[in-house]
Amino acid sequence: MQSVDPTSGEVFATYTETTGAEAAHHLETARRLQERWATTPLSIRREHMTRLADVLESRRDELAELMAREMGKPVTQGRAEADKCAWVCRYYADEAEAILTDQHIEAGRTKSYVAYRPLGVILAVMPWNFPLWQVLRFAAPALMAGNGGILKHASNVTGCAIAIDEMIVEAGFPDGLFRTLVVPSSRVAGIIEHDAIAAVTLTGSDLAGRAVASKAGQELKKTVLELGGSDAYLILEDADLDLAVQACTTGRLLNGGQSCIAAKRFIVLEPVVEEFTARLQEAMESYQMGNPLEEETQIGPMARTDLRDELHDQVQRSISAGARLVTGGVVPDGPGAFYPPTILTNVSHGMPVYHEETFGPVASIITVADEEDAIAVANDSIFGLGGAVFTRDEARGERIARDRIAAGSCFVNAFVASDPRLPFGGIKTSGYGRELSHIGMREFMNVKTVVVN
Repeated sequence: MQSVDPTSGEVFATYTETTGAEAAHHLETARRLQERWATTPLSIRREHMTRLADVLESRRDELAELMAREMGKPVTQGRAEADKCAWVCRYYADEAEAILTDQHIEAGRTKSYVAYRPLGVILAVMPWNFPLWQVLRFAAPALMAGNGGILKHASNVTGCAIAIDEMIVEAGFPDGLFRTLVVPSSRVAGIIEHDAIAAVTLTGSDLAGRAVASKAGQELKKTVLELGGSDAYLILEDADLDLAVQACTTGRLLNGGQSCIAAKRFIVLEPVVEEFTARLQEAMESYQMGNPLEEETQIGPMARTDLRDELHDQVQRSISAGARLVTGGVVPDGPGAFYPPTILTNVSHGMPVYHEETFGPVASIITVADEEDAIAVANDSIFGLGGAVFTRDEARGERIARDRIAAGSCFVNAFVASDPRLPFGGIKTSGYGRELSHIGMREFMNVKTVVVN
């Protein structure tokens, strides 16, 4: 497997695929070590998890450079990702005891309670867009809960996957309790079949989710799926446009727009759409696109040229269907998978950018007449991951966010972001189950009823 620098298009690292015999050895080793790890005192697990946070922070510059070279993330954002991974490690190190404490329930017996026990070894199938965070937000709670882990990472970020392995061992976890298998997607089904795997978590496309969930279902193994999204941001007529434009620009362009929870569809009430569009254009055009290794770069290349070309095709097909190009929309000359910040207006039902997930720096503006139309358009999607509402009336925004938007998360006057303290996940074809918080930690646990009579 090769790592290709999306800035230059050059191969800079080659990795040897894990053989079948090696994979079987790693799976059996993880199972053996997990059985021992499950009985390891929580205080020892906490020490290792806190140490992992320290290791992540000490290697943040190195990790940021690796992400920039493997998938184009600007180094400033790469450092922030490493820091966020350290945060999730410290969160679970501090909170695991409370989350895992037995819950006593009066049931007319001498003693009755719920105990949270580890499931075993969890297979994680992870994407390239946040190559550290996607893994650590699963691994931190799983390891603290007493589980083991097997990682099948996206092939273009194999260097990041190996670095995660190294850091977990450096932090003092048993060598082999968590292990990366360098394998293509075609081998995932065989790994799911292995007796050592107790459950599967996947972050990726809805097509990948369907395939993994189908195979895991055949094996009667639990899954948690975090899939695609086409997050709708409602800009109401009373929105603070300074705040809205700032949040929408960040929400659309962070990580080059390559995020499941990126702001993708901007549903704007007619009285403010002209001003919002003009301000959004100014803000998006101010972002500096360039080499992700340079400090001033705000947008690097997309992760691969084929992904860039797919995004451009969505834009072109939408323009052919009647969308108006405001800015961007032109593939730059020269090497690399670059694509400029792009805005489309006059977007309507039937266009690719209305219905499909746009995984890159493309903003689709949909004009609506009133609040009810905005809500209807927001929910006119197969996806249900995140969303946001911008209004000066916080009670109005909260009512819409809580009761009207069909999504796993909905923010008021802020762009959608994950937080270790809050559950994260979607509905509809954005998946099921939750990551993060106490809910995410308990997803991969045996919620065991114990009764003493």
